[in-house]
Amino acid sequence: MINVSLGRRQFLASAASLSALAMAGCATTTPQRLVVAAEPPRHAVPPDVQMMYGPLEDEGYALRAADMTLVDPLYWRQQVVDPTGEKPGTVVVDTANRFLYHVGEAGMATRYGVGIGRDGFAWAGRAHIAYKKKWPTWTPPSEMIDRQPELEQYRHGMEPGIGNPLGARAMYIHQGQVDTIYRIHGNPDETSIGKAVSSGCVRLLQQDVIHLADSVKTGSTLVVM
Repeated sequence: MINVSLGRRQFLASAASLSALAMAGCATTTPQRLVVAAEPPRHAVPPDVQMMYGPLEDEGYALRAADMTLVDPLYWRQQVVDPTGEKPGTVVVDTANRFLYHVGEAGMATRYGVGIGRDGFAWAGRAHIAYKKKWPTWTPPSEMIDRQPELEQYRHGMEPGIGNPLGARAMYIHQGQVDTIYRIHGNPDETSIGKAVSSGCVRLLQQDVIHLADSVKTGSTLVVM
């Protein structure tokens, strides 16, 4: 598998400025009516990658294998030389390049492909992962319900499950004691990886978000570029 990574200088240049986290809701894309589109490009998938994204039984839920032919190889989970300069344990989201890094030891990091907030909902700054949940309840914020009144039925939460927009895991982002209402969470849509698709949240494939949640520690620093 080809290992493509950003150099430290290029990474820092692309993330030169940080602003405070916007206090708006994580307007995760909700299930919507499918629209027929042109067939996306397909990629050959090596056996080791297919195994990494294979089917899972998790907490009583059956997760299907991810169709990695739909995901650019650039966004497959891989070990890379850390371009961030952050200390081990830090989670860094490079929104411009659609990567999430979990910084490891010896100058290395685990890199994941992500989908990020579309224009108008992008955010950046320093915060921390306050806590994690397996198969979380999804509660749309009031601002999102105002924009999409059909979500009123979920004002007090959507039960966990395969159809829940937060997926198999969610990591909750706080600044100090304040919940930013942004999340890092799971996602079954392979075609969203590498794109700006959600309204603020950072989404990973289900297998990737489980892998990340299993390894990241509560309280870890989060940096969003």
